[in-house]
Amino acid sequence: MIAVKEQQEIYFKSFAEFEKRRAAKEPSWLQAIRKRAFDHFADSGFPTTRNEEWKYTSVAPLTRVSFRPAADYLAPKGARQSSELLQSNPADSIALYFYAGQFVEELTPASNLPPGVKVTSLAKAIASGSPLLEKHFARYAESTQQPFVALNTAFAEDGALVEISPDVVLSQPIYLCYVAGPSHEPLIYHPRNLVVLGRGSQATVVEQYLSPGQQNQQLYFTNAVTELALGENARVDYIKEQDESRQAIHIATLHFHLERSSSATATSIGFGGSLDREDVIAVLDGPGAECTLNGLYVTTGSQHVDNHTTIDHAKPHCSSRELYKGILDGKSTGVFNGKIVVRKDAQKTDSKQSNKNLLLAEDCVINTKPQLEIYADDVKCTHGATIGQIDAESIFYLRSRGIGHEQARAMLTLAFANDVLGKIKSEPLRARLAELVVEKLARKPAPEPAADMGIGTRERASSSMHEH
Repeated sequence: MIAVKEQQEIYFKSFAEFEKRRAAKEPSWLQAIRKRAFDHFADSGFPTTRNEEWKYTSVAPLTRVSFRPAADYLAPKGARQSSELLQSNPADSIALYFYAGQFVEELTPASNLPPGVKVTSLAKAIASGSPLLEKHFARYAESTQQPFVALNTAFAEDGALVEISPDVVLSQPIYLCYVAGPSHEPLIYHPRNLVVLGRGSQATVVEQYLSPGQQNQQLYFTNAVTELALGENARVDYIKEQDESRQAIHIATLHFHLERSSSATATSIGFGGSLDREDVIAVLDGPGAECTLNGLYVTTGSQHVDNHTTIDHAKPHCSSRELYKGILDGKSTGVFNGKIVVRKDAQKTDSKQSNKNLLLAEDCVINTKPQLEIYADDVKCTHGATIGQIDAESIFYLRSRGIGHEQARAMLTLAFANDVLGKIKSEPLRARLAELVVEKLARKPAPEPAADMGIGTRERASSSMHEH
């Protein structure tokens, strides 16, 4: 507790210095939002495992390190341009690159933007006094109940601001690429993204958090928040790729706000970090809104991943689908908590949720908790969770046809992951992520599986299905 208190005091001092430095650069409305957010963080502090939402995930590692604000660190221009990850996205994409927490403007040509599309950095939007920012910034992700959202809102200086005008159908994907920069001391990043889709518009957004090979063991802390506001009948396809350093801490919140007849499809793929916590919240705030949440988390070694999702059916005649899959190896641990909330007046809700986990080693652990909170009576909701292992008979079948044990294991694991990866529309992105799954799980030959492991993925936890 002393370490926690000392760490919070460091943030108090940092925020006081931050306020002084930003006072002449920001409008009063933004300063007020930051102050309220930091006050919420000061009141709540870091969550502990006594908090039900953090029961299986300890943030104690945060109290052992004094992270330096990335804004105090100026990345060398040459180093930013030399990173092999900065220009790895498709040539036909609209890309914003951030290196060591800073927007790399020279790699983001503005001339390629089609009519009705505005893409800029948060820092530039603040400097220009963007009315869109004033209308939407910090209006969706909740600072009062989420301390890390509050911390991000208080300190965020850069990120992406995307606006799609009404009835604009954007064929080019938008890539938001964050690359951690080298540093001799641990840094903390607060990326903040705001995506606003006008009525009847459509777009694809890919958000990436990457670490160059030479920084793959670097300790740093990414605390990210992304808000997506969808107007009536708008459509968004959102993909997140998290492949941070194996020593990094990654905590992120993604918040969708959907109006009437709008539709959001989100796919979250997690590979990196020693601690990875992902909160995805979708509020279906208009009749006929639709939401699909897909996720894949792959862990090895001693990694810990925690996926918390909430789909809030606030209006009637809305539907949602959710599929999260986990592949755990080594001594890694995982958490899945998926909550579906159906409000009192949200009649005719149709919602389905599933969490499936594949354990590749005896020492890995998964805690899964599907949840329903239903306050209406005319709804159809189901949820379920399974935990299993690779089927010995399937391994034997493949080996009998001349396929080596490790190759057979990789084939079956990838087949398990493809239920999620296969939903990604971009073939190059889908293929690259499939390669990463195999690469992350590559290891020395494992002992032969026991002959009584069952068929398919053997369930080790009961699956629950409820219909109302």
